[in-house]
Amino acid sequence: MDTTQNLDHSQTLAQAIVNTIAEPFLVLDEQCRVLAASRSFYSTFKVTHEQTLGSLLYALGDGQWDIPALRLLLETIIPQHVAMDGFEVDHEFPNLGRRTMLLNARKVLYDDSPDIKILLAFVDVTVRRTIEREKAELLQQTEELLRQKQVLLQEMQHRVANSLQIIASILLLKARAVTSEETRHHLKDAHQRVMSVAAVQMHLHASEGIDRIAVGSYLEKLCESLAASIVGESQSIAIRVVAEDGTIESAKAVSIGLIVTELVINAIKYAFPHDKEGALVLVTYEVNGTDWKLTVADNGVGKSVSDTPPPTHGLGTSIVKALVNQLDARMEVEASPDGLSITITRATFPSRLPQAA
Repeated sequence: MDTTQNLDHSQTLAQAIVNTIAEPFLVLDEQCRVLAASRSFYSTFKVTHEQTLGSLLYALGDGQWDIPALRLLLETIIPQHVAMDGFEVDHEFPNLGRRTMLLNARKVLYDDSPDIKILLAFVDVTVRRTIEREKAELLQQTEELLRQKQVLLQEMQHRVANSLQIIASILLLKARAVTSEETRHHLKDAHQRVMSVAAVQMHLHASEGIDRIAVGSYLEKLCESLAASIVGESQSIAIRVVAEDGTIESAKAVSIGLIVTELVINAIKYAFPHDKEGALVLVTYEVNGTDWKLTVADNGVGKSVSDTPPPTHGLGTSIVKALVNQLDARMEVEASPDGLSITITRATFPSRLPQAA
């Protein structure tokens, strides 16, 4: 009697545990007949106790569980393995619609009995899979929009570059055609500035990213181009860039590139009227959070040559001042017999980088 009572208690406890499980849950025998089912199983798949208990799993709900993937799990995989987790089944269930289920199965073996039981739990991941598909589709659409944006951006860059080249060529042709030396000088000056804008645009678009630009590599490429196009073969002027790591918005990068171009051109024009050993134009960029400091310095004649004054007036300086105001920064010019240093500062902090000497 005690043994029978203990067995009844065990069955009651086991059924209570099964009913407590939130997900649909089944206990099957070796022939895949249902021995027990959770309340969640009945409510989820809309079947009754009478239809379920003792029935072959594949025959439940007028055969709605006769699913090839489920047969594969229970008849092929489980006999060879003690457990299987996350076996995905996608099926159209009557009165329920298409559902994606993850099946977790466990084979229960007894030490004192040849009987085998199979525990089968269901996790409905339909909503999760729907969200994942929507995210994947959205990602694909976003990537396509980005691709189209990149194509349009490249086309725009190509047209801007062509337009600047055409303008520069027209200015150069006009400079060669006019007889006035002053007009020729102004046309060549305009031509040089158009080419400067083209150089800035070219190196800006060559940078990785669109919204933010790595200033160091951007300035290095720009100054390499300036050195190759402006410094004559007879001159031995080095242009060096020392920049701390930092990024800046594309729009501000254009302004900084134009400032550097103007100041480097001026330094090459005015700082070295005669050959000088170790002639150097040094471009430094320092950053501290959102603040930055840009310096273009040379070790040229500075104030020592009265007939070639430092370029503190003229079109180039006016352009630089306008760009500095646009960046909400300030400009300081320091001239001495040892050279000229022009600093554009977005904030005040002591310089940490080497200076031209």
